[in-house]
Amino acid sequence: MKKEKLIKKYDRKVAMYENNRYNPTVAVWRDKLVKDAFGKVLEVGVGVGANFPFYDPEKVKEVTGVDFSYEMIKSAKQLAVKYQLNANFIHQDIDTLIFESNSFDSIVSTLTLCSYPYPVETLNKYNDWCKKDGRLLFLEHGLSANSILAVTQKIVNPLYRKIAGCHCNRDISKILKESKLEVEHLEQHWNGMVSLIWAKPSK
Repeated sequence: MKKEKLIKKYDRKVAMYENNRYNPTVAVWRDKLVKDAFGKVLEVGVGVGANFPFYDPEKVKEVTGVDFSYEMIKSAKQLAVKYQLNANFIHQDIDTLIFESNSFDSIVSTLTLCSYPYPVETLNKYNDWCKKDGRLLFLEHGLSANSILAVTQKIVNPLYRKIAGCHCNRDISKILKESKLEVEHLEQHWNGMVSLIWAKPSK
């Protein structure tokens, strides 16, 4: 799917993402993960700001939210005001995004690795942007540990990608192992289709 077409697809989905922003199941996972963010935070694929209610205001100084969808960012800005979050936003594609090394204390990415064309390269960028004593937090969906479900995911992936704009069959554990990041803790749900990941950079 061409990038311009993909961006327009997400632009049109803002209302759907806003309606799903407080999904109770996902909210539990977001809360468990995002509360560990601290300092200067980069949130990549910020979307409509679904993680904003879960940042600890005592630990987080500021959040830089990045997304390639301008309509998503407009929604996230409104939510940042509601939660009095010190946030700034960058409307840009991750593939062209540039930061200096060691720019952030924490990097947060939720439900985004499914859509990046080169996920290992993206994770290696995060490795560079995160400070040595920093933290990287991920909530991702991917290939099930159940062989029957995994086969089904691989079969339906072309249609899923066309409809949802992302992949449903990515092996998140394999992608992490191929990156420079060091996984400190991995927690999986729904037959391994959902992963919560606490990682640190290797310097």
